[in-house]
Amino acid sequence: MIQIFLVYSEWALLILRLVLGLVFIAHGWPKIKDLKTTAQNFNAMGFKPGQFWGILVAIVEFFGGIIILAGFLTQAAAFILAIEFAVIMVWRLKNKIKLVGGFELDLIILAALLVLASSGGGFYALDK
Repeated sequence: MIQIFLVYSEWALLILRLVLGLVFIAHGWPKIKDLKTTAQNFNAMGFKPGQFWGILVAIVEFFGGIIILAGFLTQAAAFILAIEFAVIMVWRLKNKIKLVGGFELDLIILAALLVLASSGGGFYALDK
């Protein structure tokens, strides 16, 4: 381990939180804005009832993104979102979607969520 880099670990958690929060807000907002289409999309993907799963995912992504961005209840929000992304991974593997051009970004997001779920939001979070 390179000791000098440990000084920046809190900044790294801050950057990770801000980026993940923004990504989830950006992906959750269109779902929240158009719940009817979101429900139809979830039905089409096989998540029935689509209205229930679509609304649940929209709320979790949008408000989870805000919570992670603020660093408030970071571990809980990251854990809930990690469960969502674990389901996404299972769905993608079940549908034989390839890694490259398929689910590599979902895998990175899942790993990042697990980092936040296990380490928290860091010093620069409202949790502190």
